[in-house]
Amino acid sequence: MAADYDAWFEGAGKTVFDIEVRAFRDVLTSLPRPWLEVGVGSGRFARALGIEMGLDPAIRVAEMAQRRGIAVVRGTAEKIPLAERVLGALFLIFTFCFLASPPDVLKEAHRVLRPGGKLVLGLVLGDSPWGKLYREKKRQGHCYYKHASFCSYAEVNRLLKGAGFTVERVIATLFQRPGRVEHLETPREGFSPEAGFTIVVAGKAADS
Repeated sequence: MAADYDAWFEGAGKTVFDIEVRAFRDVLTSLPRPWLEVGVGSGRFARALGIEMGLDPAIRVAEMAQRRGIAVVRGTAEKIPLAERVLGALFLIFTFCFLASPPDVLKEAHRVLRPGGKLVLGLVLGDSPWGKLYREKKRQGHCYYKHASFCSYAEVNRLLKGAGFTVERVIATLFQRPGRVEHLETPREGFSPEAGFTIVVAGKAADS
């Protein structure tokens, strides 16, 4: 389904994608390099955001990302094939909800980030209007979302704290309802339960 997944960004999902990319650009200048996107998929976000490296276990989407100029390594979020303390920022964009063990992945992210490094999450939260839609799709056995688990904002905060991260910034966007996205939006600072897409920037302590 790699081709169908990637085509969504050019069709029905184009405006949604543009809204999400616009929100990410608000935080990029504060992030130290190098950057890695875990779960890079076809490389759409990585290319748009200037992320130079990607990690993914799926061959076909990884090949797409490579064609978009991303240096992709095959692997999983639970065992990132990098040495300790080498990354400035690690991105998990729409990947968090598909993790089998978020605590293990956050622990691994903490390992590969430099002191003072940043973890950047792009999330559809479970209690948001979009999260409720995707949870219903999961219930119906949707080919993608049947594997997903959508956390609340409080749960994400608890998991980050348990892994040694401190939330430093939250950006909310996608306030238009599913099926009614017609125009670009200006992202807002802070958490909002009405936002369909939430970006969380969490820092690793400078002495850890």
